[in-house]
Amino acid sequence: MVVRTKVSSSGAESELNLGLLMFIPYRAMEKEVLDALAAAGFDDVTLAQARVFQRINANGSRLTELAEAAQLTKQTVGFLVDQLERAGYVERTPDPRDRRARLVRVADRGAAAVRASAGVVAEIEARWAEHLGPARTAQLREALTALREITDPYA
Repeated sequence: MVVRTKVSSSGAESELNLGLLMFIPYRAMEKEVLDALAAAGFDDVTLAQARVFQRINANGSRLTELAEAAQLTKQTVGFLVDQLERAGYVERTPDPRDRRARLVRVADRGAAAVRASAGVVAEIEARWAEHLGPARTAQLREALTALREITDPYA
């Protein structure tokens, strides 16, 4: 569990941990993107579905890969992918590396949702950059990119 704040003996709040400081703006972006997608007609995507959907590789992903990347069980991811498939966001196709396996790929409707969300993400990043200024934005991007070296097993 992540503790949001601690109160010191003087009654002052201590600093938030770095993980939470990174998560708060991400969650704000995530919400704004989902709201914009809903307004654009993609109103049947849940947060859980979106978190799995965004992890689909450009060439498709196996359920086991998605489950590992999303840190969810294969059964949970299978359930979410079933929902995404019924809504037309993804499709399952044979894996060319192993015909017994299936790949989850982004379908046409999913690609349209990705295009719709890309503009929203760009707008949010532009607002953040305006707020932080060019130097701090560059420093933030550089620092977060460097953190990927020790935190992202898929980098």
